[in-house]
Formats: sequence, structure tokens, C-alpha cells
Amino acid sequence: MFFKKNSGGASWLLVCLGNPGDKYENTRHNVGYMVADEVAERQHAPIQKLKFKALTNLLTISGEKVLVMKPITYMNLSGEAVRQAVDFYKVPPDHVLVVSDDTALAVGKLRIRAKGSAGGHNGLKNIIQHLGTDQFPRIRVGVGEKPHPDYDLADWVLGKFTGEDKKAIDAAVKRAADAIECILKDGLDKGMNRFNG
Repeated sequence: MFFKKNSGGASWLLVCLGNPGDKYENTRHNVGYMVADEVAERQHAPIQKLKFKALTNLLTISGEKVLVMKPITYMNLSGEAVRQAVDFYKVPPDHVLVVSDDTALAVGKLRIRAKGSAGGHNGLKNIIQHLGTDQFPRIRVGVGEKPHPDYDLADWVLGKFTGEDKKAIDAAVKRAADAIECILKDGLDKGMNRFNG
């Protein structure tokens, strides 16, 4: 009973999007990495094994074997890392849970979806391209809209959190990690009911 899962494999991929390197740390685009770090901290297990073009660790979360990934391909090529891991572990798309930032959501707001378009997010766009489907669950963490229409979006998402936004994001990162635990334990619908909005 104890060994019902293939002990060497992963039943889920948790793909937390961001850009590698110190200059991107704590930027809006790296919220996914922050969530991965929170998950790792709870498990006392750093995500640092280089595999599938990502920093990874195979963790047991809510009783599931989960490969936690921080792709190091840079955001626009995130799908390369996901594709390699999916092929290796034979994980179906509905067990690829992606965490990304979202400029269309207020700072700190979570939106969990079972599937959907990339919504202009290049990391999601590339994953959809590599998987050949948009039927995978995702948790989007709101980082707020750019302050005015002329503001360059790239500058905005590569900017760092400060003040109240930083507090809101720190709380959201913890809630996103709670949502991941909930989804893996009780399913996506439960996660959406509890954490959306």
C-alpha cells in the first residue's frame, strides 16, 4: 500500500516561471521562482539540481511525487524545459501545473485555471507551443498593471517589488504555495473555489 506510486517517477510537474540570474531576482516576472522557493522552503529541500534545462527537485507534496522546476532557459523559451520533463516522466498535460505572473491581475491576486490561452504571457505561449495544447492547469499571480499605457511592458515586468506591493506579493506567494498543496491533495476545482478572487 505504501509504495503505490512509481517511487522513481513524478506524477506531476510544478513549473514555476522566471528568469535566471541575480538581476532578475524579486522582479514581477519572477513571481513563479518565488513560489518555487516558498514550496522548497516548506519542504526543507532546495531546488538546485540541473536537469531538463531547469533547476529541479523531486519532492513529495500532499502525497504526490512532484518535480518542481525553475526553467533556466529565460522566460520566452520555458517550453523547452517543460517538454523535456514531460517526455521523460510521461506526465499528461493536465498534470503540468504552471505558476506565472499576470499583469492583468491586481497585485497579490491569484487566478487558477484548468486551461486557457497564454493571455500575452510569453512563457505560457512557449509552453503551449511545445506541448501542442493549452489544456494544462495554471496559477497566475497578479503583479499589477503598468502605471500608464506608454510605460514599456518589459521594463514593468522586469521591475522589482517595493513597499506595499512587496508585502502583497509576499502574502500571495504563500497563498500560491497553499493553493498548490490544495490542488495536489483535493483537486483543481477545490483549489479554484478556495483561492480564486
